[in-house]
Amino acid sequence: MSHYALTDLAKSLPAVVPFVGPETQERALGRPFCARLGANESQFGPSPLAIEAMTQAAQEVWQYGDPENHDLRQALAAHHNIDPGHITIGEGIDGLLLTLTRLTVAPGDAILTSQGAYPTFNYHAAGNGGTLHMVPYLNDHEDPQSLAEQAHHLGAKLVYFANPDNPMGSWHSADSVQDLIDNLPDSSLLVLDEAYIDLAPKGTAPDLRPETDNVIRLRTFSKAYGMAGARVGYAIGPKSLISAFDKMRNHFGVSRISQAGALAALKDQAYVAEIAQKVAQSRETLAEIAHDNNLIALPSATNFVTIDCGGDGDFARAVLEQTVARSVFIRMPAVAPMNRCIRISCGDAAAMALVAKVLPQALKAARSS
Repeated sequence: MSHYALTDLAKSLPAVVPFVGPETQERALGRPFCARLGANESQFGPSPLAIEAMTQAAQEVWQYGDPENHDLRQALAAHHNIDPGHITIGEGIDGLLLTLTRLTVAPGDAILTSQGAYPTFNYHAAGNGGTLHMVPYLNDHEDPQSLAEQAHHLGAKLVYFANPDNPMGSWHSADSVQDLIDNLPDSSLLVLDEAYIDLAPKGTAPDLRPETDNVIRLRTFSKAYGMAGARVGYAIGPKSLISAFDKMRNHFGVSRISQAGALAALKDQAYVAEIAQKVAQSRETLAEIAHDNNLIALPSATNFVTIDCGGDGDFARAVLEQTVARSVFIRMPAVAPMNRCIRISCGDAAAMALVAKVLPQALKAARSS
């Protein structure tokens, strides 16, 4: 009997995925969710201009998308007032992380992140043979000072830092992020994940300095732009690193439809501002729901709210399971002490009303189990 030849590295990796999708859970439940509030998608959807552009592009779907993503790169460069040579496009931030780790991580390289931070980065870094090291969160925030110190100690190849953060929704000021950049060793590349930056307060993002050698910044159309299913993200970094993406990226990974939608969405900044307001209102509503149930909503600069359930990880898991059993999809942080919390995405009035109805039922059931 013949055997296909996995590499030794592939054989050593666990057969896991970073997230179990809501569709998988719906199949297990045998019914659809009434509210999908666990994946930090924008229930408010994309700009009508983006929908129109994607509808028109669908008629041309027999054609491959532009492998250079030329029009979108030019538009993003104009939007940020930088040279397009500092920008590359990928299949969401996840796709960009895959290419980045393939480009930079060799077996045994020290890779640094925060314990409990976005697991897809860990998935790709370990998948390329990197050795993961983690620092704990500090007061429900990633700890930039500890990251800088450990980067020097380990000689870390990559340092992952999200601002604002997932899963806690917390954020640091632009000055704090710039201090982290300035205090990293020359050998470390900061992977600055800014997926939620369009929803954060002013003063959260440091100035764009794309020529800085030790930083690559990752942004997406999945959150404020409401296009998670289209899979469009982009990276901003030094030209030498950005051009290297062409050596390994999937050149046809971003479809013609996705490129058209992202280009139209980028042009409709008034819509993005409107969504930011709706998200802010939903965050307030979720905080009120938490308060009404004697829970604590943590401050958030994202399109979700993390809620402290007031117990340990087992209790929060029971609350999550009881909420899911009532057909509301939510998630929770995986690592203590953050796993005392649940995480609920923002949504429209109907979704928030459903949360207000279901959460007290789930809490009652969790407390009696």
